[in-house]
This record gives sequence, structure tokens and C-alpha cells, in this order.
Amino acid sequence: MKLKPEILSLLLLGISYSTFAQHETHQQGKKDSLKKTTDTISKITDHTMHNMNAMPSDVPMSHAYSLNLPMQRNGSGTSWLPDASPMYGLMFHSKKWMYMLHGNIALRYTRQDIRDQGSRGGDKFDAPNWFMFMGQRKVGKKGLFHFSSMLSLDRLTEGGAGYPLLFQTGESWKGQPLVDKQHPHDLFSELSVGYTYSFSKKSDLSLYLGYPGEPALGSVAFMHRPSALSNPDAPISHHWNDGTHITFGVATIGYRYDKFKIEASSFTGREPDENRFDFDKPRFDSFSARLSFNPNKNWALQVSQGWIKSPEAMHVGENVNRTIVSAIYARPLGAEKNINATALWGLNKTKGHEGENAALLEAAYRNQKLSLYTRYEWVQKSAEELNLDESVYHQHLFGVNAVTLGINYDLFQLKKIRTALGGQITYYKTNSALNNLYGKNPVGAQVFLRIYPGLMF
Repeated sequence: MKLKPEILSLLLLGISYSTFAQHETHQQGKKDSLKKTTDTISKITDHTMHNMNAMPSDVPMSHAYSLNLPMQRNGSGTSWLPDASPMYGLMFHSKKWMYMLHGNIALRYTRQDIRDQGSRGGDKFDAPNWFMFMGQRKVGKKGLFHFSSMLSLDRLTEGGAGYPLLFQTGESWKGQPLVDKQHPHDLFSELSVGYTYSFSKKSDLSLYLGYPGEPALGSVAFMHRPSALSNPDAPISHHWNDGTHITFGVATIGYRYDKFKIEASSFTGREPDENRFDFDKPRFDSFSARLSFNPNKNWALQVSQGWIKSPEAMHVGENVNRTIVSAIYARPLGAEKNINATALWGLNKTKGHEGENAALLEAAYRNQKLSLYTRYEWVQKSAEELNLDESVYHQHLFGVNAVTLGINYDLFQLKKIRTALGGQITYYKTNSALNNLYGKNPVGAQVFLRIYPGLMF
């Protein structure tokens, strides 16, 4: 019997969770039995268990690239989130290792241009998804080793052309540029290792290698930002900020002093090819630098610059200079009650072309089972980017505005896996010259069931 992709996605997350749940049940039984012993023996045994096989509530993971920072600062790749960020996932420990599993599945129906005003909208039943597994351990007294893996079954649940999303651009399918569609992510979206040496509580030196991985360029990728977790759609400014989050070949060196971190990366500029199951050729032909600053537990700021060689296979020889500035904010308001927000600006500049800007503002409010979220984007898309006949559409750049309002509500929780019912609506506004293709102010909408792990911190 052939399994449907959506069922396969559910099984993968369910099987992984079942294994971890059995482990936690076993540990809890051991703790209960200790209560029957004398106070003296209990204290000794509890101390031993704390050091040898501690539960997540006893010994939290440190940051992936510092023994002296909290786990909540982990973003995507080596980027930073605020220390006050909520952290979702499943954690378990062995004698020397600490592990975490995270993931997200959205079983949904999406329809772009619900009023059928234009010719570029589409609709689809699909299931955007991703899964992460990571682990780390101390090496000596000052060293930290970390590995991270991220997989996606998008190619099975979305097909080669991805899912419909008005005004989205980037990458290709069957030799044609993907326009008004979000490309599927590769099966292997990250396989990376890192080592950090701590000189002191304020000073670390880290090395990161990924094949694939993410260079030090841009803010935290959209699927890992707390302000975007509930939204199944990628931003239409995806290739202005986090288009390099899957890079086949990246090496990063970073140095942290207190609240600052400076990083430099060498990586492959070409974006992933149409075969989502293979490993693309590593080139190491592009470079980036990033300065990160977390002034307090509520803010994470960064500015970065990338020199990217020929990112698009459809436009060989067009190199991109990418500049990104961002600010992420996190504010806990109580037990599973918080506000998270992101603001960013990105600029893509190609020789002989006007610079293309993008701005994004997004926020999410969480109150127990309820999550309300919004996203506003303004992106400059060129006629070439939108695959338009430039002899007909003489305007070089089209400003696209998109506003999304959405809601999630947790229906039930099975152990530590939650299922939420959600929906959102997106309103678009662009230049009237595109009305014959998109209609005037098109509207997209979707409903979905979101499956994700519970809150850890």
C-alpha cells in the first residue's frame, strides 16, 4: 500500500516522538522509585542521576555554539534569537550528550486569488513541513561539539513546483523560473557540525561546517523565528533575507565577546537545483560577514553583507550583493503567554540593475492555546523577477504590498505533540499595470491543521 505524503509526514514525527516519550516514561519511573528510599540515599542518588542522566528540567541545553549562553538564543545556522524567546521541541539526554527534536507540519488547503480576478493564482491541498534533530556534548572543560540536521518532505507533499503563493519568486522547475510559487525545500536542508572553544564566560571562538548549511548572512530563517512559527507560508521577501539558509557547502568562523559576535563565511552561491534529493556541488565561491548584538534578553540585532556568485541557475553570471539589517524582539508575559516580533530590511543589488529592496514586519501574540499573528511586506519585484515581457511592461520595478492576518488554536495535545486549527488571509496591493495579470488587490486564504511539539522554555 502506498502511503500518501501527508500520512508519511505524520508518521515520521509520530514515530520520533513515540521513541522519546518511552524514554521519558522510563526516567519518571526511576525517579518515583527513589522516593521510597531513605533521605540520605535519595540525596546521593538524585545527585548522581542529575549528573549522569539528567532530565530536561534539571539541566537545560546550552547554546549550540557557546557553553556560556542559553539555548533560547539558538536561531537558524549560527544566527541569534533573543534570550527571552520561547523554545518548542522535545529534549532528552544520555550520559554525555544532550539532544533535541523539533518540527512542524501544516496539513492545509490554500487558495490564492479567492475572487478569481487574475490568471496567476492557484490552489492546492498540501503539507509544508520540516524536521530538525540536533545534539551536543562538552569536549574537555572549555570545548563544545554540536551537530544539527534538518530534513523536509516538501518534494513529496508539494511536488517539484512547490505551492501557490502570489508574487513569490526564486529557483526553478523543469527549466522554468518559479513565479507565484514557493519552491519546495531539499530533503537534506542542513547537515552541519560545529566546535566552540570558550576562553572565558564572555569570550568564545566557534567553527561551523555545513553540507548543506547556512552562512552568516541575514536574520534567523523564517521557519525558526517565533514571530513566524504559526504561519505556513514563506515570506515573499524570502530571497532577500533567508534565501541562503540551504547552502551546499559553507564554512563559518565566529568570535563572540560579551553581547557582540562577528562572523565570516565562505559558501556556495548557487541556490539548490531542481533535484531535491541530491547533494549539489560545493563551490565556496561566495562570502559573507555578519555582526550580531543582543543588548539584553529581549532583543537580537544584526547587520550582514553577502557577495553571492550566480545564485540563480536561470541567470548564470548575475552576481548579487545582498545587505540585510534586522531586529527581533521577544517578551514573555506569563505562563505560555508572550509577544514576538521581527523587523527587517534587505537589498539585492546586481550589476547593471536597480537595487531591489524588501521590508518585513511580523508579530505573533500567544496566550495559552491561542496564537494571533500578522505579517506586512513591501518588496520591489522586477519585470525579470516576475517573468514578464519587458518589452510590454516597461516599468523596471513593481512595489508589492502584502498584509497577512492569521489565527491558530490548539485543539488537543497528545503527550507533547500539539495539533492546532488555523487559518489566514492575505491582501495584496501592487502597481495597476499588473491588474491584467493579478486583478486589482488580489486576496489569498487558507485553512490548516498544524502539528508541532510543545513548549520547552
